[in-house]
Amino acid sequence: MTDLVLPAGYTARPVQTADVSALHALVQTCERRLHGYAESDADEIRAVLGRPGLDPATDTVLVTAPDGTVAAWAWMNRRSDADVHPAHRGRGIGTGLLDWIEHRAGSAVISQTAPDGDHAAAGLLRSHGWTPMVTSWQLAIAFDEPPVVDAPGGITLRPFQPGDEQDAYLVLEDAFDEWQQRRKSYEEWAMLTVGRDAFDPARSVVAADGGQLVGVLLALDLPGIADGYIERLAVRADHRGRGLAQALLRACFAAYHAAGRRSCVVWTHSDTGALGVYERAGMTVRRSSTVYRNAPAPS
Repeated sequence: MTDLVLPAGYTARPVQTADVSALHALVQTCERRLHGYAESDADEIRAVLGRPGLDPATDTVLVTAPDGTVAAWAWMNRRSDADVHPAHRGRGIGTGLLDWIEHRAGSAVISQTAPDGDHAAAGLLRSHGWTPMVTSWQLAIAFDEPPVVDAPGGITLRPFQPGDEQDAYLVLEDAFDEWQQRRKSYEEWAMLTVGRDAFDPARSVVAADGGQLVGVLLALDLPGIADGYIERLAVRADHRGRGLAQALLRACFAAYHAAGRRSCVVWTHSDTGALGVYERAGMTVRRSSTVYRNAPAPS
Protein backbone atom coordinates (compact mmCIF):
# COMPACT_ATOMS: atom_id res chain seq x y z
CA MET A 1 0.00 0.00 0.00
CA THR A 2 2.42 2.59 -1.27
CA ASP A 3 -0.27 5.30 -1.27
CA LEU A 4 -0.61 5.14 2.54
CA VAL A 5 1.87 7.15 4.63
CA LEU A 6 2.26 5.97 8.23
CA PRO A 7 4.55 6.78 11.17
CA ALA A 8 7.75 4.78 11.49
CA GLY A 9 7.17 1.25 12.76
CA TYR A 10 3.51 1.03 11.63
CA THR A 11 2.57 -1.31 8.81
CA ALA A 12 -0.54 -1.73 6.65
CA ARG A 13 -2.24 -4.58 4.84
CA PRO A 14 -5.76 -5.39 3.57
CA VAL A 15 -8.37 -6.56 6.06
CA GLN A 16 -9.01 -10.31 6.24
CA THR A 17 -12.03 -12.20 7.55
CA ALA A 18 -9.98 -13.39 10.51
CA ASP A 19 -9.54 -9.75 11.60
CA VAL A 20 -13.23 -9.22 12.44
CA SER A 21 -12.89 -9.84 16.18
CA ALA A 22 -9.87 -7.57 16.53
CA LEU A 23 -11.54 -4.82 14.50
CA HIS A 24 -14.71 -5.12 16.56
CA ALA A 25 -12.62 -4.64 19.72
CA LEU A 26 -10.99 -1.57 18.12
CA VAL A 27 -14.34 -0.03 17.18
CA GLN A 28 -15.76 -0.66 20.64
CA THR A 29 -12.72 0.94 22.26
CA CYS A 30 -13.24 4.05 20.12
CA GLU A 31 -16.94 4.11 21.02
CA ARG A 32 -16.23 3.85 24.74
CA ARG A 33 -13.74 6.70 24.54
CA LEU A 34 -16.21 8.92 22.70
CA HIS A 35 -19.59 7.97 24.21
CA GLY A 36 -18.75 6.17 27.44
CA TYR A 37 -20.22 2.90 26.14
CA ALA A 38 -19.97 0.60 23.11
CA GLU A 39 -22.91 -0.07 20.81
CA SER A 40 -21.55 -1.87 17.74
CA ASP A 41 -21.51 -5.58 17.00
CA ALA A 42 -19.19 -7.71 14.92
CA ASP A 43 -21.87 -8.25 12.26
CA GLU A 44 -21.51 -4.61 11.22
CA ILE A 45 -17.88 -5.26 10.29
CA ARG A 46 -18.81 -8.47 8.47
CA ALA A 47 -21.44 -6.48 6.57
CA VAL A 48 -18.80 -3.95 5.50
CA LEU A 49 -16.56 -6.72 4.17
CA GLY A 50 -19.56 -8.20 2.34
CA ARG A 51 -20.69 -4.97 0.66
CA PRO A 52 -21.47 -5.56 -3.05
CA GLY A 53 -18.55 -4.29 -5.10
CA LEU A 54 -16.13 -4.01 -2.18
CA ASP A 55 -12.86 -5.87 -2.71
CA PRO A 56 -11.10 -6.24 0.65
CA ALA A 57 -7.77 -6.54 -1.14
CA THR A 58 -8.00 -3.01 -2.53
CA ASP A 59 -10.80 -1.25 -0.62
CA THR A 60 -9.76 -1.94 2.99
CA VAL A 61 -6.68 -1.31 5.08
CA LEU A 62 -5.64 -2.50 8.52
CA VAL A 63 -2.85 -0.65 10.35
CA THR A 64 -0.68 -2.59 12.77
CA ALA A 65 1.34 -0.90 15.54
CA PRO A 66 5.02 -1.68 16.20
CA ASP A 67 3.96 -4.11 18.96
CA GLY A 68 1.78 -6.06 16.51
CA THR A 69 -1.61 -4.88 17.80
CA VAL A 70 -4.33 -3.38 15.59
CA ALA A 71 -3.97 0.41 15.63
CA ALA A 72 -6.49 1.49 12.97
CA TRP A 73 -8.51 0.49 9.95
CA ALA A 74 -10.39 2.07 7.06
CA TRP A 75 -12.51 1.11 4.08
CA MET A 76 -13.89 2.80 0.96
CA ASN A 77 -16.77 1.64 -1.24
CA ARG A 78 -19.25 4.38 -2.23
CA ARG A 79 -18.97 5.34 1.43
CA SER A 80 -15.95 5.31 3.71
CA ASP A 81 -15.06 5.01 7.36
CA ALA A 82 -11.95 4.91 9.55
CA ASP A 83 -11.16 4.25 13.20
CA VAL A 84 -7.90 4.93 15.03
CA HIS A 85 -7.28 3.44 18.46
CA PRO A 86 -7.14 6.20 21.12
CA ALA A 87 -3.63 5.09 22.13
CA HIS A 88 -2.36 5.77 18.62
CA ARG A 89 -3.96 9.10 17.86
CA GLY A 90 -2.04 12.31 17.31
CA ARG A 91 0.59 10.61 15.13
CA GLY A 92 -0.88 11.33 11.70
CA ILE A 93 -2.50 7.93 11.18
CA GLY A 94 -5.97 9.44 10.68
CA THR A 95 -4.60 11.88 8.11
CA GLY A 96 -2.83 9.04 6.32
CA LEU A 97 -6.02 6.99 6.20
CA LEU A 98 -8.05 9.91 4.87
CA ASP A 99 -5.42 10.51 2.18
CA TRP A 100 -5.68 6.81 1.28
CA ILE A 101 -9.50 7.03 1.12
CA GLU A 102 -9.35 10.06 -1.15
CA HIS A 103 -6.77 8.42 -3.38
CA ARG A 104 -8.96 5.32 -3.68
CA ALA A 105 -12.05 7.46 -4.41
CA GLY A 106 -10.39 9.46 -7.16
CA SER A 107 -13.12 11.35 -9.02
CA ALA A 108 -15.96 9.46 -7.29
CA VAL A 109 -18.25 11.21 -4.81
CA ILE A 110 -18.33 9.35 -1.50
CA SER A 111 -19.56 10.06 2.02
CA GLN A 112 -18.31 9.51 5.54
CA THR A 113 -20.08 9.92 8.88
CA ALA A 114 -18.44 11.61 11.86
CA PRO A 115 -20.01 11.88 15.34
CA ASP A 116 -20.56 15.53 16.19
CA GLY A 117 -18.81 14.90 19.50
CA ASP A 118 -15.64 13.81 17.69
CA HIS A 119 -14.29 17.27 16.92
CA ALA A 120 -10.95 15.92 15.66
CA ALA A 121 -12.59 13.71 13.02
CA ALA A 122 -14.96 16.46 11.88
CA GLY A 123 -12.11 18.95 11.73
CA LEU A 124 -9.96 16.59 9.68
CA LEU A 125 -12.72 16.03 7.12
CA ARG A 126 -13.44 19.75 6.86
CA SER A 127 -9.74 20.56 6.46
CA HIS A 128 -9.69 18.24 3.42
CA GLY A 129 -12.63 20.06 1.84
CA TRP A 130 -15.37 17.61 2.84
CA THR A 131 -18.72 19.36 3.28
CA PRO A 132 -21.74 18.54 5.51
CA MET A 133 -24.52 16.76 3.65
CA VAL A 134 -26.92 15.11 6.14
CA THR A 135 -27.51 15.25 9.90
CA SER A 136 -28.21 12.01 11.77
CA TRP A 137 -29.77 11.89 15.23
CA GLN A 138 -29.89 9.18 17.85
CA LEU A 139 -33.17 9.47 19.75
CA ALA A 140 -33.98 7.77 23.04
CA ILE A 141 -36.96 7.17 25.29
CA ALA A 142 -37.28 5.81 28.82
CA PHE A 143 -40.44 4.07 29.98
CA ASP A 144 -41.20 2.95 33.54
CA GLU A 145 -44.60 1.65 32.47
CA PRO A 146 -45.50 -0.14 29.25
CA PRO A 147 -47.35 2.03 26.74
CA VAL A 148 -50.88 1.26 25.67
CA VAL A 149 -50.74 -0.59 22.36
CA ASP A 150 -53.53 -0.01 19.84
CA ALA A 151 -53.70 -0.12 16.08
CA PRO A 152 -55.76 1.60 13.39
CA GLY A 153 -58.94 -0.18 12.35
CA GLY A 154 -58.36 -3.30 10.29
CA ILE A 155 -54.65 -3.49 11.18
CA THR A 156 -53.12 -6.39 13.10
CA LEU A 157 -49.86 -5.92 15.01
CA ARG A 158 -47.75 -8.98 15.75
CA PRO A 159 -44.12 -9.99 16.34
CA PHE A 160 -41.93 -10.71 13.33
CA GLN A 161 -42.17 -14.36 12.25
CA PRO A 162 -40.12 -16.63 9.98
CA GLY A 163 -41.41 -16.11 6.46
CA ASP A 164 -41.85 -12.33 6.88
CA GLU A 165 -38.39 -11.58 5.49
CA GLN A 166 -39.21 -10.96 1.81
CA ASP A 167 -42.34 -8.89 2.53
CA ALA A 168 -40.48 -6.85 5.16
CA TYR A 169 -37.70 -6.22 2.66
CA LEU A 170 -40.17 -4.86 0.11
CA VAL A 171 -41.93 -2.57 2.62
CA LEU A 172 -38.66 -1.16 3.94
CA GLU A 173 -36.79 -0.78 0.66
CA ASP A 174 -39.83 0.71 -1.10
CA ALA A 175 -40.06 3.31 1.66
CA PHE A 176 -36.30 3.94 1.75
CA ASP A 177 -36.25 4.39 -2.05
CA GLU A 178 -37.80 7.80 -1.43
CA TRP A 179 -34.46 9.11 -0.18
CA GLN A 180 -31.69 6.49 -0.49
CA GLN A 181 -29.40 6.66 -3.48
CA ARG A 182 -29.28 2.93 -4.20
CA ARG A 183 -31.77 0.14 -3.63
CA LYS A 184 -30.20 -2.82 -1.86
CA SER A 185 -30.54 -6.36 -3.10
CA TYR A 186 -32.36 -8.73 -0.75
CA GLU A 187 -29.07 -10.44 0.10
CA GLU A 188 -27.35 -7.20 1.11
CA TRP A 189 -30.41 -5.99 3.03
CA ALA A 190 -30.68 -9.29 4.94
CA MET A 191 -27.01 -9.14 5.87
CA LEU A 192 -27.64 -5.75 7.49
CA THR A 193 -30.92 -6.69 9.20
CA VAL A 194 -32.61 -10.07 9.65
CA GLY A 195 -29.40 -12.01 9.00
CA ARG A 196 -27.49 -10.41 11.84
CA ASP A 197 -26.77 -12.34 15.02
CA ALA A 198 -28.25 -9.39 16.93
CA PHE A 199 -31.59 -9.44 15.09
CA ASP A 200 -34.37 -9.58 17.69
CA PRO A 201 -37.58 -10.97 16.11
CA ALA A 202 -39.45 -11.04 19.43
CA ARG A 203 -39.17 -7.25 19.75
CA SER A 204 -39.57 -6.61 16.02
CA VAL A 205 -43.15 -5.77 15.00
CA VAL A 206 -45.06 -6.01 11.75
CA ALA A 207 -48.42 -4.51 10.82
CA ALA A 208 -50.70 -6.52 8.56
CA ASP A 209 -53.80 -5.50 6.64
CA GLY A 210 -55.73 -8.44 5.23
CA GLY A 211 -52.65 -10.62 5.39
CA GLN A 212 -50.38 -8.10 3.65
CA LEU A 213 -47.51 -6.43 5.51
CA VAL A 214 -48.00 -2.67 5.44
CA GLY A 215 -45.63 -1.64 8.24
CA VAL A 216 -42.38 -3.04 9.63
CA LEU A 217 -40.20 -2.29 12.65
CA LEU A 218 -36.97 -4.28 12.99
CA ALA A 219 -35.24 -4.42 16.37
CA LEU A 220 -31.78 -5.54 17.46
CA ASP A 221 -30.48 -6.93 20.73
CA LEU A 222 -27.04 -5.34 20.76
CA PRO A 223 -24.63 -6.89 23.26
CA GLY A 224 -23.38 -4.71 26.07
CA ILE A 225 -26.01 -1.96 25.98
CA ALA A 226 -29.05 -1.61 28.20
CA ASP A 227 -31.20 0.09 25.57
CA GLY A 228 -33.54 -1.62 23.19
CA TYR A 229 -32.53 -0.76 19.63
CA ILE A 230 -34.75 -0.02 16.64
CA GLU A 231 -32.83 -0.70 13.44
CA ARG A 232 -35.47 0.22 10.82
CA LEU A 233 -39.06 1.41 10.65
CA ALA A 234 -41.28 2.00 7.65
CA VAL A 235 -44.95 2.18 6.70
CA ARG A 236 -46.22 1.51 3.19
CA ALA A 237 -47.10 4.77 1.43
CA ASP A 238 -50.80 3.97 1.05
CA HIS A 239 -51.16 3.40 4.81
CA ARG A 240 -49.47 6.54 6.08
CA GLY A 241 -51.28 9.24 8.02
CA ARG A 242 -53.22 6.71 10.10
CA GLY A 243 -50.93 6.60 13.15
CA LEU A 244 -49.43 3.26 12.15
CA ALA A 245 -45.83 4.27 12.83
CA GLN A 246 -46.82 5.36 16.34
CA ALA A 247 -48.58 2.04 16.88
CA LEU A 248 -45.51 0.09 15.77
CA LEU A 249 -43.30 2.09 18.11
CA ARG A 250 -45.62 1.60 21.09
CA ALA A 251 -45.77 -2.14 20.39
CA CYS A 252 -41.97 -2.29 20.28
CA PHE A 253 -41.63 -0.29 23.53
CA ALA A 254 -44.13 -2.59 25.22
CA ALA A 255 -42.23 -5.67 24.05
CA TYR A 256 -38.97 -4.28 25.40
CA HIS A 257 -40.66 -3.39 28.69
CA ALA A 258 -41.94 -6.97 29.00
CA ALA A 259 -38.37 -8.18 28.42
CA GLY A 260 -37.09 -6.01 31.28
CA ARG A 261 -35.71 -3.13 29.22
CA ARG A 262 -36.62 0.38 30.30
CA SER A 263 -35.32 2.41 27.37
CA CYS A 264 -35.05 2.29 23.60
CA VAL A 265 -33.02 4.13 20.95
CA VAL A 266 -33.20 4.68 17.20
CA TRP A 267 -31.18 6.53 14.56
CA THR A 268 -32.75 8.68 11.83
CA HIS A 269 -31.45 11.42 9.59
CA SER A 270 -32.58 14.59 7.92
CA ASP A 271 -33.23 13.08 4.47
CA THR A 272 -35.93 10.75 5.80
CA GLY A 273 -38.15 13.44 7.32
CA ALA A 274 -38.89 10.99 10.15
CA LEU A 275 -37.57 13.02 13.10
CA GLY A 276 -41.08 14.20 14.00
CA VAL A 277 -42.40 10.63 13.98
CA TYR A 278 -40.06 9.67 16.79
CA GLU A 279 -40.52 12.92 18.70
CA ARG A 280 -44.30 12.40 18.68
CA ALA A 281 -43.67 9.01 20.28
CA GLY A 282 -41.89 10.76 23.15
CA MET A 283 -38.33 10.18 21.98
CA THR A 284 -35.73 12.95 22.33
CA VAL A 285 -32.36 13.53 20.66
CA ARG A 286 -29.48 12.04 22.64
CA ARG A 287 -26.62 12.82 20.24
CA SER A 288 -25.97 13.50 16.57
CA SER A 289 -23.61 12.82 13.69
CA THR A 290 -22.95 14.54 10.38
CA VAL A 291 -22.54 12.85 7.01
CA TYR A 292 -19.85 14.58 4.98
CA ARG A 293 -19.26 14.49 1.23
CA ASN A 294 -15.76 14.53 -0.23
CA ALA A 295 -14.25 16.98 -2.67
CA PRO A 296 -13.46 14.46 -5.44
CA ALA A 297 -10.35 14.76 -7.55
CA PRO A 298 -10.91 16.06 -11.11
CA SER A 299 -11.56 13.23 -13.56
